[in-house]
Amino acid sequence: MTVRGLPMAVPAPGLPTRVRIHEVGARDGLQNEKSTVPTAVKAEFVHRLAEAGLTTIEATSFVHPKWVPQLADAEQLFPLLSGLPVELPVLVPNERGLDRALALGARRVAVFASATESFAKANLNRTVDESLAMFHPVVERAKAGGVHVRGYLSMCFGDPWEGAVPVPQVVRVCRALIDTGCDELSLGDTIGVATPGHVEELLTALGEEGIPVSALGVHFHDTYGQALANTLAALRHGVTTVDASAGGLGGCPFAKSATGNLATEDLVWMLTGLGIDTGVDLGRLVATSVWMAGRLGRPSPSRTVRALSHEDAEGQEGREAHKEL
Repeated sequence: MTVRGLPMAVPAPGLPTRVRIHEVGARDGLQNEKSTVPTAVKAEFVHRLAEAGLTTIEATSFVHPKWVPQLADAEQLFPLLSGLPVELPVLVPNERGLDRALALGARRVAVFASATESFAKANLNRTVDESLAMFHPVVERAKAGGVHVRGYLSMCFGDPWEGAVPVPQVVRVCRALIDTGCDELSLGDTIGVATPGHVEELLTALGEEGIPVSALGVHFHDTYGQALANTLAALRHGVTTVDASAGGLGGCPFAKSATGNLATEDLVWMLTGLGIDTGVDLGRLVATSVWMAGRLGRPSPSRTVRALSHEDAEGQEGREAHKEL
């Protein structure tokens, strides 16, 4: 499921030589499914992603089953992944979620905040400041135990209720998360409205606030087809961690206008063409997303998955025809 010699690697100046892909398909992707994916299928999905070369795979979320029933099997799933030689971050909304994660040996956790009051209310039923206060003991306890903490920040570029989100408003919450003790931040374009100039402006403002680019990752949705352009803007600014979802799975259950995440395959294709190392075997990754699409009963929205799986199907047809001759 690859095209020989393509994409041709043509490095561009000012870009990193390696990018760490933070794979979110097994968590952020599957939590948005209408039907529940069996635990065994989730486990095999993560195993296949690891075999494809992804080294950071967000496994699940320790939230109350009432809010995200698709991930209610976290306690059953996580032990099935314990032998994998990869990082397996998990989402924890509060101290109870942290307790559950730590009991299973999780060494990387993530909290999720909002840059806007409307989304904080919809997603966490709290104000922005109330949610930050809730996260403080979670981060403090995790750090005390030597656990790495990621802070997700939603609605960094636009909000479905409030519209445009001022950059200083986003910077304030980022600063608060860093001061709380988060090791890294993921800047979320939850409804996919960001454009490259906006990305550059936010990253510049965060740098002026003293937040190092090494502590930042980006999380783009492709609602308006801007995810790769926005990613390139972030790379030019020095970002080396990019969130992506195998096959383009996911969206946001609390923001109905949000379409899928940036597809990992589309990201890998672009990075490969730029001569940037990811450690990912694109052929294996495409095969994994085709496999998962079959389990979900629909084709993958990833353009790269569609293109390469189409090439593979045509090649197979050609080989069968040749045998008949």
